[in-house]
Amino acid sequence: MTADDRDAFAAAYVLGLLDPRDMQEAERLLAEDPAYAAHVADWRERLSELDRTAPSLPLPQGLWTRIEAGLDAPATAQPAAGIRTETVRAEAAWPERKAQPEPALSRLWRSLGFWRGIGLAASAAAVLLSVALSVAAVQLGRKPAMIAVLLTDSREPAAVVHTFRDGRAELVPLAPIDVPAGRALEIWTLWDRARGPVSIGLIDEARTVRLNLDELPRTDEGQLFEITLEPSTGSPTGRPTGPILMKGTASAPL
Repeated sequence: MTADDRDAFAAAYVLGLLDPRDMQEAERLLAEDPAYAAHVADWRERLSELDRTAPSLPLPQGLWTRIEAGLDAPATAQPAAGIRTETVRAEAAWPERKAQPEPALSRLWRSLGFWRGIGLAASAAAVLLSVALSVAAVQLGRKPAMIAVLLTDSREPAAVVHTFRDGRAELVPLAPIDVPAGRALEIWTLWDRARGPVSIGLIDEARTVRLNLDELPRTDEGQLFEITLEPSTGSPTGRPTGPILMKGTASAPL
């Protein structure tokens, strides 16, 4: 497990997004691997502020009764014999697949519970989104150098800007955006107030698009990105003229 893998796995453990099998592996690493334990401690410290902002809520009435009833319930029936037979045959046909268990991070990446957990934590959307993007980037082998989460006026994450060390950059929308006829979404960045905002992209609908940062300085901490609503051909002045739909500043991925 690389350092990035270990960090992503620690983040998922602290957020409570692991399935039981991966949770056992995380507990083992926590006891045996000092580097992993340091990652866990670091994530707990990062997220402690969120814990303090979350309100205490009473448990739903009857919850413990339902849990106790479930513990006393008989085990579910075993699969039908035919299904089990086919499973055995499949394992025999591909023994090498059985001999190599799927990596924990691959299971995490495909886990519906992982993404559902992130969706439920709406009060910490921007932070958890950054965690998810970091895990995704590790899986894809192309971790961004900088990430900017663009928020609406209501503080909802609406898009993400990734910039990479080789100079590439991309915008990834997180939600549909209503674009009236004859209008377009223009993407801007600002790193020098003396120069002012610079247009780096123009799209007619919310979609993933590569941004034009080739002639600009390397993206740095605190650099502003925003999207405005402009005429279909772009701003007539070379500066934002329409309403700002969302904005955010760049920071290193967690």
